[in-house]
Amino acid sequence: MFVALAVGVVALAQLRNGDNVEAEDPGPVHVHGLGVDPADAALFIATHTGLFRVAEGERTAVRVGDDLQDTMGFTIVGPKRFLGSGHPDLRQDLPPLLGLIESTDAGRTWEPVSLLGAADFHILRSAHGRVYGYDVTQDKLLVSSDQGRSWDELARPGPLVDVAADPSESRQLVAVAQTRQGPALFESTTGGEQWSAIASLAGLLAWPASDRLYVVTQRGEVFVTPDRGRLLELRGRIGGEPAAFLAHDDDLYVALHDGTIKRSVDGGRSWSVRSAP
Repeated sequence: MFVALAVGVVALAQLRNGDNVEAEDPGPVHVHGLGVDPADAALFIATHTGLFRVAEGERTAVRVGDDLQDTMGFTIVGPKRFLGSGHPDLRQDLPPLLGLIESTDAGRTWEPVSLLGAADFHILRSAHGRVYGYDVTQDKLLVSSDQGRSWDELARPGPLVDVAADPSESRQLVAVAQTRQGPALFESTTGGEQWSAIASLAGLLAWPASDRLYVVTQRGEVFVTPDRGRLLELRGRIGGEPAAFLAHDDDLYVALHDGTIKRSVDGGRSWSVRSAP
């Protein structure tokens, strides 16, 4: 993993300096986020070195344009409509923190929406017409009801690892947060105004249906819970440490730290390679 990241950093620096190093493009390593575009079912991979696309039926990830922005937070909110955050391509005249940015052409171009220069969202989630964002620079959980143009601050149970919203109930949220006793799973039934601890569990979250919340742990174990973490069933293992986790319809996707993307079509019991760097 460290070798891959080191190669990625060198190649990224060369690319940003304008060198012709096409053969040394590190590809989709150091993944931050995943999304499936409803426009064409393509899988998008947001990384430290840009955005990549894997067409339906293909396994090779192709760079979207020549933008090398470090897209940290990432979510797809509609056909060809993406929200992101992170850090700009060094060739761009932009502040180091992108705040919330938006693409309406499937990631080819991006425009600032809000908090330019003031926020770095490492978590972005969209549900029920709301956008939830965790700004690591301020250690704040924010929510927007106007697609990110204005924000309100929510309570948060601790520094956040991940957040997910119930797809059927707008005021039900779960989060994995760091505490003095270690990472834990929390729930909120008040839309993020108050939180209560459920279980001592660390991992990334995916919530495709009210009765199916998935957690993938740092050890690669995949759990499913019908009641937001009180009952946990071990479903399977991904064979590595997860870097990003996504539920889309009935499929689950997970990114490993080397850029491999795996997919499960049976609720996390078995996994196959969707894309390899």
